[in-house]
Amino acid sequence: MSTESISNPAIDPHGILDSARNLRRKIPGDVHEHIVEAIYRDAAQIASRSVTRPGHSARPTFDRSLDRILTSKLWGFPIMLLLFALMFWITIIGANAPSGWLANLLVDWLWPILREGSVNLGFPAWLTGVLIDGMYLSMAWVISVMLPPMAIFFPLFTMLEDFGYLPRVAFNLDRLFKSVGAHGKQSMSTMMGFGCNAAGVVATRIIDSPRERLIAIITNNFALCNGRWPTQILIASIFLGTMVPAHWAGLVSAGAVTSVALLGLLFTLMVSWVLSKSVLKGEVSAFSLELPPYRPPAILRTLYTSLIDRTLFVLWRAIVFAIPAGALIWLIANINVGDASLAHWLVYRLDPLGLALGLNGVILIAYLVAIPANEIVIPCILMLTVLVAGVHGVGPGAGVMFELDSIVATKAILEAGGWTLLTAVNLMLFSLLHNPCSTTIYTIYKETGSVKWTMISTMLPVVMGIAVTAIVAFVWRLLA
Repeated sequence: MSTESISNPAIDPHGILDSARNLRRKIPGDVHEHIVEAIYRDAAQIASRSVTRPGHSARPTFDRSLDRILTSKLWGFPIMLLLFALMFWITIIGANAPSGWLANLLVDWLWPILREGSVNLGFPAWLTGVLIDGMYLSMAWVISVMLPPMAIFFPLFTMLEDFGYLPRVAFNLDRLFKSVGAHGKQSMSTMMGFGCNAAGVVATRIIDSPRERLIAIITNNFALCNGRWPTQILIASIFLGTMVPAHWAGLVSAGAVTSVALLGLLFTLMVSWVLSKSVLKGEVSAFSLELPPYRPPAILRTLYTSLIDRTLFVLWRAIVFAIPAGALIWLIANINVGDASLAHWLVYRLDPLGLALGLNGVILIAYLVAIPANEIVIPCILMLTVLVAGVHGVGPGAGVMFELDSIVATKAILEAGGWTLLTAVNLMLFSLLHNPCSTTIYTIYKETGSVKWTMISTMLPVVMGIAVTAIVAFVWRLLA
């Protein structure tokens, strides 16, 4: 596949000759000669501008000149990495303030009002806990953490798509994905997965081959979605950024998170290769990729497509699954089994497995109850840590999720729960390698129509996460 052969318009000399013969029959000779000369002159100009042949190069155009840079072997990959890194940076930095505003509105301001209102209405304490401290808070955290990044990432992604750059990304990555038995277009669904894995799964519809589309669906969870970025950034800032001087902290934290994202891409290629050589064995599809002309994005259409069709659609699904999860979180923290809460009992039972993986029981429970939405992992971890470790004076109460503005205070709570640098590193790895959220699981089932492949897509990253964290913990302790 070459850029030239893809982007040049087809020239049909037979069609030109047929047009000339038709004109000859209808038009007087002298007029006919002028028209035929004009047709051939236009055809020669088109051919000169578009066709490369021995001894003659096509005349440079804006699209052709840009393609020589964006799809070149030397500059294509670095520019692609820089563009996506810039897009992720804009998303992360730009989402901080809106997420804070939403958290202040929904959690700091509206939650106490709703709680006081339920008490004034005479609601039993357990009903207030389930409805307000559980279901409402879970929904509030999902909205405040999930909405701003998606509202930034998806428009940026759609703008690159409308501009015509994403087909160039597929062109650049085609050989890489084809070498592992996957489809070149999987690169685009993978990039979409960095915004939301559910949207990435839907984006696999652009792949015609059922086998290769299934590979893309199964491996999309290895793209670090926006629901996992806050966990990665917070843990990297607390445990890795504080290991170096303050002026290097941001760079080290960003480098650690970027490394995890690139590790996810590596796992995508590795698992794609294994699947293509085993259960999904088959021939790699050849496909003709037309590079469309570059064009300025239609802003209104971009905003509609990204905000309505993608952001709100995915957010609504996440809210639907997060609300019952909030009720479950409150219940396990407030239902007692003997002298201890169900949360204490579960942590005690899961601690041996968690410690063997370089994690702990609190983290495992947080990821179990946060299957509906990765956005509530950190609030769950803090709530459970305070509850189980007996930390007093922090948090609104049992079963009530919370976050702290201070990195120092957050680190103090986690260290009180027994966290070490190994815990932080393995949490970042497990955040990458664990089951998809329930929104993505549901989307996988809707797209595949298969319980079998949905279960494989769900359990494969969990098995890999357990294996990777166990190996890291073993080697870490061996070298300590």
